[in-house]
Amino acid sequence: MNILGISAFYHDSAACLVRDGRILAAAQEERFTRKKHDAGFPSHALEYCLEAGGIGAEELDLVAFYDKPLLKFGRILETYLTYAPLGFKLFLMGLPLWLRQKLHTPRELDRGLGGAYKKRYVFTEHHESHAASAFFPSPFREAAVLTLDGVGEWATGSIGVGRENKIELLRELHFPHSLGLLYSAFTYLCGFKVNSGEYKLMGLAPYGEPKYRDLMLEKLLDLKPDGSFRMDMSYFGYCRTDRMITKKMERLFGGPARRPETPIAQREMDIAASIQAVTEEIMLRIARYAHELTGLSNLVLAGGVALNCVANGRILREGPFEQLWIQPAAGDAGGAVGAALFAWHQLMEKPRQPAAHDAQSGSLLGPSYTEAEIRAYLDSAGAHYRKFEREQDLVDEIATLVASEHVVGHMAGRMEFGPRALGSRSILGDARSSKMQSVMNLKIKFRESFRPFAPCVLRDDVDTYFEMRPQEDSPYMLLVAPVREDKRMPEASEQLTGLEKLKQLRSVVPAITHVDYSARVQTVDAERYPRLHGILSSFKRKTGCPVMINTSFNVRGEPIVCTPQDAYRCFMATNMDALVIDNFLLLKPDQPNAKTIDVDAYLAEFELD
Repeated sequence: MNILGISAFYHDSAACLVRDGRILAAAQEERFTRKKHDAGFPSHALEYCLEAGGIGAEELDLVAFYDKPLLKFGRILETYLTYAPLGFKLFLMGLPLWLRQKLHTPRELDRGLGGAYKKRYVFTEHHESHAASAFFPSPFREAAVLTLDGVGEWATGSIGVGRENKIELLRELHFPHSLGLLYSAFTYLCGFKVNSGEYKLMGLAPYGEPKYRDLMLEKLLDLKPDGSFRMDMSYFGYCRTDRMITKKMERLFGGPARRPETPIAQREMDIAASIQAVTEEIMLRIARYAHELTGLSNLVLAGGVALNCVANGRILREGPFEQLWIQPAAGDAGGAVGAALFAWHQLMEKPRQPAAHDAQSGSLLGPSYTEAEIRAYLDSAGAHYRKFEREQDLVDEIATLVASEHVVGHMAGRMEFGPRALGSRSILGDARSSKMQSVMNLKIKFRESFRPFAPCVLRDDVDTYFEMRPQEDSPYMLLVAPVREDKRMPEASEQLTGLEKLKQLRSVVPAITHVDYSARVQTVDAERYPRLHGILSSFKRKTGCPVMINTSFNVRGEPIVCTPQDAYRCFMATNMDALVIDNFLLLKPDQPNAKTIDVDAYLAEFELD
């Protein structure tokens, strides 16, 4: 039986095909349209999923949509009436899209499926989709379920329980009180883009001190022991204006929101540290309450807030749960997976057999390309390349390049589903290099120098470099852990503040060690990631180090690359040294019209700092 799950129209649209309970394919629309966080109908992702399944739309047995549009519109109407007439302008701005598209989701689904699908549509609630995406692919027979995001229909968070092939939501937090929107409000205050800049705020937090934490808890929130809270909405504008915050909020924190792309001041660093501390406290309280409520030893998470890997790491280390599993596509894109699996297990009452690791297949669920397709494109572009016949020769060559401080773009096999590059669409670098963080940020990624890079590490070695349990699984780069004490350099000088902390060498793998001695860890095993495992193993043999930089294969403002064309274009438009596409290796000096990119000119052209 073929079930298609769809998330669309709000943020990061996606499609997923599930066949007899197995996830066959899933992809975000942004990867095909090259429009970051594309919220339109996922026609390209849908087409890919059907092609991967070898079927047409007429062969689908069920189509599931990840939320209930009518219920969501009811919340918007009630919110407007509550704040009227203050929210009238905002209401009018959004109304045409609702009348034209969102209230007619079945019609839009018909159109997107080309009129070929004649069966019924199922609409799951938003947080049911998140909960299903967290529990059903997890390796657990039973688990507490925690979902946290901005807002679905009414719910902004939920606690539930999953057992065998059923989930049940036990508690909900309702709009306008929302941990996701709270974090986004401070994303806005610090001058980053809402719904895409939250991870920048998390990365900025270690440069500051949580000096506003108590002020936030005193003025903005009434936080209960169980993690539920109410927000003082006089500080927040999202119910009645197109601004996340009010002037009252700006006065409380000493001035207006930072203008995007202007220098980051100590105030923003301290605000970031403070809201991160508050977020972690709320998530820890909710996790403890979920354990108390369910009595279970496993926890699964989904929703956009579950991408806060710092808080996730603390829940695992300090919380009451023994095991943790987080949906790799925790945001709205993952709702497509959840809707399809909810229909299969919950609505059709089909049995579920948990997989040993999980049922996410390493989250490598996107398209791949044949050798003939890759060669044809490279030839058409006039690229100079070397084709490797033996896998070991290729991984050895990649390891040698990285060990000599070359930056390598790596595209191989199926594309990742979710926001993290996991080796298939990655840029690899030497974590031992003292200059690599700045080099890759400014010359490859064209982004802020303070942004940390994540490590990939052989799972067998994870506890020798990071404060994690032996063989602890973190395949999806969703947990932050401290670097081990014996791998650290002496404590940084207390005289260094703010972004000056970047100057301090912090460990034997400085390029992936954040200023608070933490790292966002991806563990690599041979079963899920054979190519990346081979590269890391060769790198370890050559250098003694099982750790590399693994960052997403894209530049600032663009989605992760999908096709060979995307990869080659990104390679040629940056100061990347080498490119690998499956078994083809390209070196920058060999390429026609290869040139060094003037980073200052690039930043000036796009008004980036």
